[in-house]
Amino acid sequence: MEPIAKIAEKLGISEDFLEYCGRHKAKLSRRLLQSLEGNKDGKLVLVTAINPTPAGEGKTTTTIGLSQALWKIGKKAVAVIREPSLGPCMGMKGGATGGGYSQVLPMTEINLHFTGDMHAITSSHNLLSAIIDNHVYHGNKLKIDITRVLWPRVMDMNDRGLRKIIVGLDGQDHIIPRRDSFMITVASEVMAILCLSKNITDLKEKLSKIVAAYDIDGKPITAKDLNAVGAMAAMLYDAIKPNLVQTIEHTPAIIHGGPFANIAHGCNSIRATRLGIKLADIVVTEAGFGADLGAEKFFNIKCRLGNFKPDAVVLVATIRALKYNGGVRKENLKIEDLDALKKGFCNLEKHIQNIKLFKVPLVVALNTFDTDTSREIELLMEECGKLGVEVALSEVWKKGGEGGIDLAQKVVKILETQPSNFEFLYDVNDTIENKINTIATKIYGAKAVIFSPRAKEQMKKIEEMGYEKIPICVAKTPYSFSDNPNLLGCPKDFEINIRSLKLSAGAGFIVAYAGDIMTMPGLPTRPAAFDIDIDENNKVTGII
Repeated sequence: MEPIAKIAEKLGISEDFLEYCGRHKAKLSRRLLQSLEGNKDGKLVLVTAINPTPAGEGKTTTTIGLSQALWKIGKKAVAVIREPSLGPCMGMKGGATGGGYSQVLPMTEINLHFTGDMHAITSSHNLLSAIIDNHVYHGNKLKIDITRVLWPRVMDMNDRGLRKIIVGLDGQDHIIPRRDSFMITVASEVMAILCLSKNITDLKEKLSKIVAAYDIDGKPITAKDLNAVGAMAAMLYDAIKPNLVQTIEHTPAIIHGGPFANIAHGCNSIRATRLGIKLADIVVTEAGFGADLGAEKFFNIKCRLGNFKPDAVVLVATIRALKYNGGVRKENLKIEDLDALKKGFCNLEKHIQNIKLFKVPLVVALNTFDTDTSREIELLMEECGKLGVEVALSEVWKKGGEGGIDLAQKVVKILETQPSNFEFLYDVNDTIENKINTIATKIYGAKAVIFSPRAKEQMKKIEEMGYEKIPICVAKTPYSFSDNPNLLGCPKDFEINIRSLKLSAGAGFIVAYAGDIMTMPGLPTRPAAFDIDIDENNKVTGII
């Protein structure tokens, strides 16, 4: 690795704007963005993917590799991505720093505690939880209805034992036991607020709007009412600053924020993306999981609230994943199967159709594997050609930037010849029901949306409070267009079941929970943590 000051020089960042976190990491000063306001905006490229499968798609690897490849063809580029969460790192998914010769470094530090942003968000969130219970204990002046406390606890770990808990069991006077719960930190509204805030003033304004509970008359109690805003914001003093690191080829990367796309909005921070646009000719960013979740939320939430206009989309697919969507078992994916590939291609086709709804030009990045046959590659390119979409072969895992030159050249060609006519999917001023219906029918392909009685009641409450004119953030399984993870490919004639709604007034969106989606994941039978170790020389091994 090179010293981080040397990486900063490649983007024209002087040492005055670096706050060092060791030799190879730095926080970017809040003053930096102010100093760049007069700079011309660079191009914004979103990397998204088909629905994830056990075969792997390589979205983050492609994002990093594309940024490296752009440097190789003479373009000043920067990868702007999310921070990993400890939960998946210790669980089933593993880390989130890319792979092979397309990684961000220092990989171990980024995947573990990095610069402490996750801990700051966790602490800020849990401070509000503590203040709520403390307020009730000391007389409950605001008349909080303890059966209608909306604010759970969070921690940055997969722990299914904390999904539903009871607090207040110490037996002291004035403490009434009540039901509570934990979410994973990346699902916290504080995480979303941090990522969607333009500056400290905006951060405090958003924190103040958090609806934490209702009083006995059904009126909302906010973080401002509880006098929690100042301290919550102070805990995020450093966390609001984006982090600068490097790729394995010593090109710059900005990492900041980490909301999941299945239970949150799935994009890195507005500040990090804005910095990238002002510092580089081309910004390569990503959105979590498949395009039905990450890309839809990037377009309808992040671009709306951050005033971004994406210039191009890279849609990542693998032949292995498409064969899996076509019914092939994981252990047989190495075997050529043109019929399964053609059957599973409908998943990629639907994502292509969806991106075209937003009127942004796109290219398909075929993340290749040694087991892909020439006939399979030819078939995929032929099918994409019928849809009028170009395919670029990507070998960035195996060859780094060199393996992404075809993709980089095709992205640059799009940027130079195909103007983006980006538009939102829905009118934010439409009704809550209509906005959810639009996402479910147009993006997922559902025939109808079924709202539970609880969801209908919550919808009515949100409308009464005057918060209906904000974007929708659907929380659902990432593995299928439907809310059933077992319906692969491109299912038809299914219904989306909205079981509940949650107002995230601070973040500025409404979360619609579909199916059985969990906001606190659990660990698998054999967690990735079993393979992680550290030796006497402080070398950490086993993080993937």
